[in-house]
Amino acid sequence: MTHAPLTVVGIGADGWAGLAPASREELLRAEAVIGGPRQLDLLPPECGAERVPWPSPLRPAVPGLLAAHAGRRVCVLASGDPMFHGIGRTLAEVVGAERLRVLPHPSSVSYACARLGWPLHGTEVVSAVGRPLAALAAALHDGRRVLLLSAGAHTPGEVAALLRERGFGPSRMTVLEQLGGPAERLVGGGTTADDWAYPPGDPLNVVAVECRSAPGALRLPLTPGLPDEAYEHDGQLTKRHVRAATLAALGPAPGELLWDVGGGSGSIGIEWMRAHPSCRAVAVERDPVRAGRITRNAEALGVPGLRVVTGAAPAALAGLPAPDAVFVGGGLTVPGLLPACWEALPPGGRLVANTVTLESEALLADWYRRHGGELTRLAVAHAVPVGGFTGWRQAMPVTQWSVVKSAPTSAPTEGERPA
Repeated sequence: MTHAPLTVVGIGADGWAGLAPASREELLRAEAVIGGPRQLDLLPPECGAERVPWPSPLRPAVPGLLAAHAGRRVCVLASGDPMFHGIGRTLAEVVGAERLRVLPHPSSVSYACARLGWPLHGTEVVSAVGRPLAALAAALHDGRRVLLLSAGAHTPGEVAALLRERGFGPSRMTVLEQLGGPAERLVGGGTTADDWAYPPGDPLNVVAVECRSAPGALRLPLTPGLPDEAYEHDGQLTKRHVRAATLAALGPAPGELLWDVGGGSGSIGIEWMRAHPSCRAVAVERDPVRAGRITRNAEALGVPGLRVVTGAAPAALAGLPAPDAVFVGGGLTVPGLLPACWEALPPGGRLVANTVTLESEALLADWYRRHGGELTRLAVAHAVPVGGFTGWRQAMPVTQWSVVKSAPTSAPTEGERPA
């Protein structure tokens, strides 16, 4: 692969006319221009470089395609701002950010906010380009503004259907097509998702959503401890108050990976991922019916990227990427399960285990004695009718062990040993 700088040029629907002089100069000097067919078609005849379309799938082809043009002046075309949901990130990871020269163009999001009068810093952006549309569900909060980068002409209709299914039918939608170009058009003008009946239009579009929930729609806050009725379950569900305490003990941070071992309904992994868009989780569940239920819950609650592994732990843990945290919600007495989870954790990793049985509680007490951490008894009671009065109904108490794995201590060298 060439070690010459790789120039990435952002281009909009306005094509060559909308490019800055520096971007035009790079494209005119290039010997090869790589891009999508739509971007390549925007170049004028005087841009005489060889035009190379990206193959599909794109990412695995990047190293080989760049290597094939080693030693040449290569430009890569990208839609709008290459570093905003664009090819720029992939190229930086493959060739190194120090080898990139990026010449951005205004993104479709910047154009959309300018047309709508929305402040960019207060607008959430979700991409459906190469990603599941279900991720939009995590961004739906009453009164919020969301821009969705469409995957094609049919995306607006799919967005309207998702909004209706998630209790946001009164949300207002506007579709902005060919932003910044001569064919720019706004469709819908604030039509509600309930009333959306527009046919598919231009595939190059952004969907603007002003979120409004329907009366009686279930409210899903950002904090851990979603209502139990938000989940499809068969009783195997970490209940709301215990779930909130469990997520607090696990302490999700951006980019971290959780193993949710004994996934049940997937609630711990799902709420871990809802904590931040970059959080990742793997739910391990031996029952195929429950594994399917976890997948449905993850999609309904806006985290379709949750990975579900169907199999019994500890065997099913083999080959999984190393976790930053592990939650064990069941199967603690299975031989080798807790040691396998502990061994997989790096120093500084967190482990949280919950149980309601005396046998598993004894096991956790032993691990607490050997490794420290915090052993907690969680007891929740709910007020219920008792004849014409009100009394407390106690749920089964939950014993929780939470611990941070410390770095192994090294043995002293011969010279350090006491005399």
